[in-house]
Amino acid sequence: MSWDQVTLLVLASSGCVTLLLTQISEVLSKAPPIIRAWRRVQDELRRSGHDRSTADRPDPEEPSEEGEEERETVE
Repeated sequence: MSWDQVTLLVLASSGCVTLLLTQISEVLSKAPPIIRAWRRVQDELRRSGHDRSTADRPDPEEPSEEGEEERETVE
């Protein structure tokens, strides 16, 4: 291995490390706003669930008994 190859290997390695650190820095700098936005979404979802009145909520479907439909058509 010649000194030229060693020099190129060192330059390539340092370039890759620099690129990796730059990308990690960019991702980490964007993480706090994303986390804040996600928390805001969760808060809004929780708040909208509590703020809905009972009139706005759909009625739970009760299981119908067999024959109930027959009674309605007979009457």
